[in-house]
Amino acid sequence: MDYNQRNQSFSNYTVLDSNPISGERTVAKKFMANVFAWMFLALGLSAFMAYLFANNDTLLNMLYVQTERGMSMSGLGMLVAFAPLGFVLIMSFGFNRLSRVVLTALFVAYAALFGMSMSVILLAYTAGSVIGCFASASVMFGVMALMGYTTEKDLTSFGRILSMGLIGMVVAMVINMFMHSNGLDMIISIFGVAVFTGLTAYDVQKLKRIGAGIEYDGASANDAGKLAIMGALSLYLDFVNLFLFLLRLFGNRRN
Repeated sequence: MDYNQRNQSFSNYTVLDSNPISGERTVAKKFMANVFAWMFLALGLSAFMAYLFANNDTLLNMLYVQTERGMSMSGLGMLVAFAPLGFVLIMSFGFNRLSRVVLTALFVAYAALFGMSMSVILLAYTAGSVIGCFASASVMFGVMALMGYTTEKDLTSFGRILSMGLIGMVVAMVINMFMHSNGLDMIISIFGVAVFTGLTAYDVQKLKRIGAGIEYDGASANDAGKLAIMGALSLYLDFVNLFLFLLRLFGNRRN
């Protein structure tokens, strides 16, 4: 699902690095402010769409239908569930060809569709669990983002290890789809929290370096805007996955 999408967001566009020079921090701060602004906008839109669909039976019935075995996704529901992955692939592989306007539109559409698919979570878990796990994810994300931005240690090797761990975790999740092991599911969830907590610091440091290099490597303002969108997508996926794995570990399901 979304943990697969996250690995695509930084993989197919040019990273602009820079050497420490005067003015680097100012440029990086402006770029990071833009990245976080888009990320928070996307999270807000996703939360709004999730709440809207979870509290409107007419909209919810467009995504899920009642069957003899319980609730099942409709054709539109399947489209909403899998379309975000397609959007991530288009944004990643088409980064150099897509305009900033198109890339932004895809990002906004992605956040809206993902929010629609998340509506079922608000129905499956108690409100207290959702709020508690969201608050915990926010604190953990904030701490690791600050660490990634301020640390002088190069996290590149750390990020590569986490990326390999992410691939292993996805494989384990696929295997557990057939095993249905509660113990393995708990181990995967714990590992997922650790992976996306670490990836938050790594991605923030990577974005800081990208931001510092924009002004000095000949990138246009349009390229800077596009890089900010892709950076926001990466951090959005880090946060959402952290939240979902925390919910799997500590969330209380409705009776």
